[in-house]
Amino acid sequence: MPISQEEAFARIRLLRSPNVGPVGFRQLLARFGNAAAALDALPDMAARGGGKQQPASEALVREEVGAVRAAGARYLFHDDPAFPALLAEMHNAPPILTIRGDLALLHKPAVAIVGARNASAAAISLARQFGRELAQQGRLVVSGLARGIDAAAHEGALAEGATAAVIASGIDVTYPPEHADLQERIAAEGLLIAEQPAGTQPQARHFPSRNRIIAGMAAGTVVVEAAPKSGSLITARIAADAGREVMAVPGNPRDARARGCNYLIREGAVLVQGADDIAELLDSFEGAPRSRFREETPVFAHLPSEDGMDGLGEGSDEPAVDIAALISAAPVSVDELIRTSGAAPAAVQLALLEMELAGRIQRHAGGRVSLA
Repeated sequence: MPISQEEAFARIRLLRSPNVGPVGFRQLLARFGNAAAALDALPDMAARGGGKQQPASEALVREEVGAVRAAGARYLFHDDPAFPALLAEMHNAPPILTIRGDLALLHKPAVAIVGARNASAAAISLARQFGRELAQQGRLVVSGLARGIDAAAHEGALAEGATAAVIASGIDVTYPPEHADLQERIAAEGLLIAEQPAGTQPQARHFPSRNRIIAGMAAGTVVVEAAPKSGSLITARIAADAGREVMAVPGNPRDARARGCNYLIREGAVLVQGADDIAELLDSFEGAPRSRFREETPVFAHLPSEDGMDGLGEGSDEPAVDIAALISAAPVSVDELIRTSGAAPAAVQLALLEMELAGRIQRHAGGRVSLA
C-alpha cells in the first residue's frame, strides 16, 4: 500500500536527522509505527542515551525533495514492492534510495561486476565482454560507475541490455566528471541509483556504503581485476558476508592489479573465465554460495525475546545491566551483547538505539557496534 506524502516526507526527514542510520531507522519505524511519531521521540530517546538530538529541519528536506524532482529522479522506500529484493535482505540496507530510470529493471536477476580503476587494457576488454554477454542473458549488470572496470561493464551491458550504476554522490551530481555522458545514458536507458541526499559530493566514507548496495543487489559479485586492499575487495567481502557468490578472474601474479583477484581465489572465491562460468554459477544459486572465505566472521545464535518478537516493544525499556559498560572501541556483535548481558534482546536493542541517537556508538558490518 503506498504511503502518504506526509509519511514520505517524514521518513526522509527522519533518515536525514543526526545519528539516524539504516538500522536505527527501521527500529524507530518498528517501535513507533510511523516516521512522524519517531521524529517526535528523537530528543527524549537521545537524552536517555546520554546526548542531544535535533531532527533534520523541514526546510532542508524540502530543498532536497525539490532537487530530486528537478533531477528527474524519485524516492524508493525500503517497503516499496519495487525495492530490490536481495538488497532488502541486508541488515543495513538503505531505507531510502533515489533513482532515475526504469524501475522494472530491478526485477531482473542482477550480477555485480567490479574492479580496478587503473585496469589493464585486457581486463577492460574482458569486463566489457562480461557486461555485454550477461546483459544478453537478461541480467541486470550492476557496478559503481568508476573509471576502468566499472565503466567497461556498464558500456558492455548498455550495448545489449540494461545496467544499473550505484553512485557515491547525490543523484544530481556527476562523478567522475569524464563519465557525465555515460551517467546520463545509464539514467536514460538503465538505472542510476544513489543513497546520499541530492547535492552531496562524493567523499571517501561514501564509497563503502555504495559498495554494500552493489553487492546487496546481486546474487553474485565478479571481480575482474583488483589490487590488494582495494574497494573491489571490500565489495567482495560484503557479498561474502551476505551469503552471495563471489567470483574472480585469475591474473598474472607479477601484475599488482591481479593480486587482489588471486587472493580472493586463494581464500575461496570461485574462479571464472567467461560469462558462461558466471551464468552457470548464478543459475544454480539457491542461497548457499559455493564461494567460501577462510576467515569467516564469527556468527552468534540470535536470541529471540520472550514473546518471540525482535522489535522494540513496550515494556522492554530497562535492560538488566548497563549495556554501555559492555561496549568498547573494538566492534562487538549485538548478539554477543545480548548473551553477555542476560538482558532481553528488545531491551538491548533499545539501549543501543538510544546511544546511537546520542552519538555515543557507531554500527559496523555484520551487526556489530562500538563506541563512537
